[in-house]
Amino acid sequence: MAESPPLPISTPHAHTAPATPPIATFAFRAFISSLSSSLRQGFSDRRPWSELLDRSSISRPESLSDAYSRIRKNASYFRVNYVTLIALALALSLVTHPFSLLVLLSLLAAWSILYLFRPSDQPLFLFGRTFSDRETVTALVVLTVFVVFVTSVGALLISSLTVGLAVVCLHGAFRVPEDLFLDDLEPRNAGLLSFLAGGPAGSRL
Repeated sequence: MAESPPLPISTPHAHTAPATPPIATFAFRAFISSLSSSLRQGFSDRRPWSELLDRSSISRPESLSDAYSRIRKNASYFRVNYVTLIALALALSLVTHPFSLLVLLSLLAAWSILYLFRPSDQPLFLFGRTFSDRETVTALVVLTVFVVFVTSVGALLISSLTVGLAVVCLHGAFRVPEDLFLDDLEPRNAGLLSFLAGGPAGSRL
């Protein structure tokens, strides 16, 4: 008696959903591209540092009102230079305090991964439960408040900002603005922070 051929056995393939990256890659790349373009356009308005540091244009203001007027005019003309100086003061403070820098980078990473660049159609699943966007934002805000106002990071940021603003105001008060082309100060539709005006698709920006 001939043996019957064995029947083919098909093993059902498990339908696994494609793994979704923790960050919306397209949204993140679009954000970085927009930020880079805005920074380049903003820095194109930077005034020459030699003009900022022109010693022949330094003189003591005659009164507080004169100092205030100078600060307003200089802030409008040297706005990109002043923002750069304040950013350098912040960066220098953070570099000299590595722990604070690490804490701020960790906080920024938490915002980016858990909320800002997380795909809008992918819920956050941590510790065996799903968190809504409202719960995620609340937790991140509480964490930010704790980091900024409870730890030494907040004091470091405030002190470095105060130093940067003091340097800017001191320069603005003593720099004579009469030789500046103040008529050229038309507002631009883009700038250093124009990338926040609209966020890329797929993210919450």
